[in-house]
Formats: sequence, C-alpha cells, structure tokens
Amino acid sequence: MQRNLSAPIVTLATSSQFPNLDKDEENLPDALRERGIEPRIAVWDDPSVNWDEAGVVVVRSVRDYAQDRDNFVKWAHSVPRILNSADTMTWNTDKHYLQALQKHGLPTIPTLWLEPGQNLTKQQIHSRFPASGDFVVKPAISSGGRGTGRYTATDPRSRGEAINHALHELRHGRTVMVQRYLDVIDRQGETSLIYLNGLASYQVEKEPMLHPRFRTVEETNVVDEITHVGNASAETWRWGEKIRSALHAYIKETSGHDELLLFNRVDIVRGDEHSESEFYVMEISLIDSSLYLSANDEHLTRFADAIQTRIFW
Repeated sequence: MQRNLSAPIVTLATSSQFPNLDKDEENLPDALRERGIEPRIAVWDDPSVNWDEAGVVVVRSVRDYAQDRDNFVKWAHSVPRILNSADTMTWNTDKHYLQALQKHGLPTIPTLWLEPGQNLTKQQIHSRFPASGDFVVKPAISSGGRGTGRYTATDPRSRGEAINHALHELRHGRTVMVQRYLDVIDRQGETSLIYLNGLASYQVEKEPMLHPRFRTVEETNVVDEITHVGNASAETWRWGEKIRSALHAYIKETSGHDELLLFNRVDIVRGDEHSESEFYVMEISLIDSSLYLSANDEHLTRFADAIQTRIFW
C-alpha cells in the first residue's frame, strides 16, 4: 500500500506482549486509515522507535506498564504529543488515586492500605484482614488484574494464602490494597462507562471476574472479561457524571488547568439494599483500559472519530 505522505500520523503505543495490539483493537488501524490518518503501531519501550516522529501517540495495549512503572512514566513524559497526558497517566498508575477521589466525595469501596514501610508481620497482616466474608488482595500498582486474589476470611487455608499474597507484594516494595468483596458484584456484575473527549459515549456490562474459587492472577497473565453491551440508563450516566466531574476537579486542582481526556473508562458497581451508597467507584482507567471496541461496531467508530477530532484540534 502506497503511503500518503500528507496524512497525519497516529502511533498506537502497545507492549511487547501485544506487538500488533490486542484482539479488541485489531481493527483500529483500518478505521484510522478510513479517516485519512496514517496509523503506526510501536512498543512503548522499544529503543529503536523515534517518538519525535510518531505524530500523536495514543496509549493503548501497554499492559506491562505496572511491571516497569518508573520507566513507563519517564517514557510518557518524553513523548512530544501523547494522549492521555503524561501527568494524568502518572497519577492513574497508582490506585492511591482512589483516596483523592474519596476526598472529593465519591463513594469508593472501603480499602485498607498496607504499606511496605510498615514492615508488617504475618500476625499483623492477619489481624488487619476482615473477620468474615470474602475479600480481595491486590497491589496498588497493577494492570489487567495482575496480582489480584479473592479470599474467604473464615477459611484458614484461604486466609493463609491471602497473608502470603500480601507479604509477597510488600516484600517487593508494593503497596497492598485489602477490600471487602461486595456480594452484589456476583449478582449484578460491574458497569463500565466510556467517555471519549469528555463526552458520555457508551456503556458495557461486565460479568463477575473474581469467582469464589478465584486465586491470584500471576504477573504474566491477564484476567479475561466477559462483557455485554448495555443500554446506558439515565441513572448510571448520572453516577458517571458525578465521578467525571470529581476527576476533572482533581486534575484542575493539582495541575492548575483542566484536561480534555481522549478516553476515560469509569468502572462502577451498583449498591444494594445494604449499601450506604447508590454505587461504588471500582476504578477510573486512563491508560491501557479496554474500551471494548470489538463488542460493537459503533464503539470502534466512536473511538476512531474521537482520535480524528484530536488530530485536527
């Protein structure tokens, strides 16, 4: 195919695990070509890539960033034109951001934070775990569900595995998050709200991933999601707008200016009759989050259009 020398360039940043993007995004380059854009694909830590000639860089399948966060952050700040911004992605690499969102009034799942500097013993970790029900242990810096485990508080073997899991992460210098597992997730799953260029775009329903016998996802694996295209309700978009507004308030507060995010995935779970809130924020994904482009042709169209808009902004 003859190259159009006048076409604007968009480089889709990926990881060595997905040198041609992951399956969900495999049709994105063709969609960009249809819009008169020259798509390129490059591995973010490939030293042979000249990012000064990469045009606009859209970060996508960088599923390994958490394994080398410092270098990823350094790389992001070195790229002349990158979406989302390097500063915003840096903040989003560490789930301590949930604390900031909570301070802005958002209902997040109650979390116990175990820090490496606390030098906790097995007994101290044991005493901090919930006394009943299921709970989740995961590192604060992770991607694709890596390092996540679901455990049962009253089962001695499961509790012991959870202690060893937490110790493993702490010994590697990683903050550990301990969250009570919400039973409502097993019944209703999770909801992902997708925003493109700051506008509500579409909604996806996700089936529960952490089943009762679920154990830790290793560093080399990624949790497979089972999704369904959902009909966006006024209620969920109302919740999503509250989250989006708090996020942008935080960005403006810390950087002195707001940012138009190319993509923003908000994951929520609905509350039930026993919950203190209508919904809980699971996470906000501004880096490598799946946008479920293959779930519906319209999703791909909207994302390609969003990229095109930013090229000629």
